[in-house]
Amino acid sequence: MNEEKVAVVFDVLLATSTIAACFFHGAKKVIPVLDEAEARSEAMNYSPEEVCLVGEYNGKTIDGFLDPYPLFLKHHVHGKTVILSTTNGTMAIRKSASARKVYIASLLNGASVAQALRKEYKNETIVIVCSGSRNRFCLEDFYGAGYFIDYLVRNSGDDIVNLTDSARAAQLFYANIGNQALPILRQSHVGKMLENVGLTEELEFVSQRNVVSAVPQYSHGIVVAEKVDNHQKMKK
Repeated sequence: MNEEKVAVVFDVLLATSTIAACFFHGAKKVIPVLDEAEARSEAMNYSPEEVCLVGEYNGKTIDGFLDPYPLFLKHHVHGKTVILSTTNGTMAIRKSASARKVYIASLLNGASVAQALRKEYKNETIVIVCSGSRNRFCLEDFYGAGYFIDYLVRNSGDDIVNLTDSARAAQLFYANIGNQALPILRQSHVGKMLENVGLTEELEFVSQRNVVSAVPQYSHGIVVAEKVDNHQKMKK
């Protein structure tokens, strides 16, 4: 990642949605790590009551960790430091660390991140990082990127935002699908896996758009976000 660029990372199912939800639920900060070993090492810097170990590997919750599901975590993360390890999303965040700024976005808070970037950056190159799944394309991240781009363009002016062909493709995909976020998530490979293990409510939760006003930023190994009010009451 070029240090002159601004990165916006999407992992709709589920890491970046989980991070946005953690701040909605009152977490102090989130530390994205690469694996279980790094998570346990990082946790040694905190007392047990200060920290939550959260994570999965290849879709299975790591032994001794909390499930990395946004709805599940609402009863666990308030006032805590969340150490999060996932197969794809936290890896994408860490790989983006060399960018000048790194933002964490999802359907839940994509509009808030777009608003922040529109106010903060002029004539900047913004790179949208879709985490995917094991280096493979993910439908839900493409939809999330399109949602973000569409919001950014509509509120900035198409003559101001210059899109690459891939960015335009994501925007057009979102524009044609519209507000069908939940069907898209259900049709995706990861979404089907989540439904098959009884996590339909989690899918419904993260399919909500523009309900979290937190704008998480990753810097020096930590994700933090300002404490701000939410746009509307989120489904719980």
